[in-house]
Amino acid sequence: MGKITFISADGSRTEVQVEPGESIMRIALNAGIEGLVAECGGCLSCATCHCYVEGGWADRIPPASAEEEVMVECAIDVRDTSRLSCQIQFTEEMDGIEIEIPATQY
Repeated sequence: MGKITFISADGSRTEVQVEPGESIMRIALNAGIEGLVAECGGCLSCATCHCYVEGGWADRIPPASAEEEVMVECAIDVRDTSRLSCQIQFTEEMDGIEIEIPATQY
């Protein structure tokens, strides 16, 4: 079991206990985290599950694929730590990861 902390655009934090194996997008949707639209359901064909990987975690998770990098460019307010949450599979090594949700996905 691991923990993800989701940080909303207003700064509020929600900790979610999870089992490894699901995408961060699916974990957020199942936990009722607001702000991720996830229009394509995780098929890497939109950027509406855009998130920021915070707390130094961006360099500690597997890098984005070339396809993900192209889609991230379509997101609003892209940062160096921007990722698509559908492309990050939660593993035991990610216990404690912090994910910030942008103010908007459109």
